Amino acid sequence: MASPSGNSNSSGSTLIQNCGSEEDLRQLMDQRKRKRMESNRESARRSRMRKQKHLDDLVAEVTQLRKDNNQILTSINFTNQHYLNIDTENSVLRAQVMELSQRLDSLNEILNYLNPPTASNGLYETEPFETSADSFTNPFNLPYLNQPIMASADFFQY
Repeated sequence: MASPSGNSNSSGSTLIQNCGSEEDLRQLMDQRKRKRMESNRESARRSRMRKQKHLDDLVAEVTQLRKDNNQILTSINFTNQHYLNIDTENSVLRAQVMELSQRLDSLNEILNYLNPPTASNGLYETEPFETSADSFTNPFNLPYLNQPIMASADFFQY
């Protein structure tokens, strides 16, 4: 049979082995914990870097969109100004057309009064001006009145 001192000797060595195993286990757990903490820190650092890159990309996109928006607004303002200039010029030209049309109608009325239309083959034709001595006393037969009327932009300025 085994002596009690042998038992205590074997139980003491088991206790020392258990303590060594617990210490190794604790060191192993601490090492794993440190690795996990380092891994978590690295993961958090990468996450912060991704977020920062995303934020930088968004800021760059906002800057580019603002630049594009300013260019579009400048183009719209230029186009609107050009439109207003063309519209003003168009209004002036329409006024000139109306004035010239009225003057043409008046001149045609004068011509019809001086040279009444004659029927020839069902069509009305105007006869040429008189060339007799009376034509010089008639103010509508003066040569300078028979010149074409030229429109001038200066005439229509307000």
